[in-house]
Amino acid sequence: AMRRQIRAAIEAGLPAYAECGGLMYLARSLSWAGQVREMAGVIAADAVMHEKPQGRGYTRLRETGRCPWPAPDVSEQPAHEFHYSSLENLGFEPVYAYDVLRGSGIDGRHDGIVIHNLVAGFAHLRNVGGNRWTRRFVDFVRACKKSSDIPAERPRQ
Repeated sequence: AMRRQIRAAIEAGLPAYAECGGLMYLARSLSWAGQVREMAGVIAADAVMHEKPQGRGYTRLRETGRCPWPAPDVSEQPAHEFHYSSLENLGFEPVYAYDVLRGSGIDGRHDGIVIHNLVAGFAHLRNVGGNRWTRRFVDFVRACKKSSDIPAERPRQ
């Protein structure tokens, strides 16, 4: 039920960000040691675990202009990755938020699949210096909330 609710929320435009394990969770399936498990199905692709790292170390990314919360003046973004998984059997032509200048990303050249208001990739972004991406993301979430007709939820007592 939770996977269906997450998929429905993202498909309805909920702003979301997923790194590494989050990307795997949002995929169609996860394969590991000969077993396949259903995941959330937001991303029409399969996460496959491998014996050796598929991406490891510091990375450098450049925004493509497709990120829902773009950086105004950041040419490169520092990040890191450490994943034994790859994303395979993509059932669509992905839109990417980042070009990979150094590192592996999703396909060796790109990272950060953009679907609706979701960005999901293997890179773990750093919130440093001129790249305050977390602030941009929170501002984007607030703007989406203001523009929606959904009333604010009351905190549970």
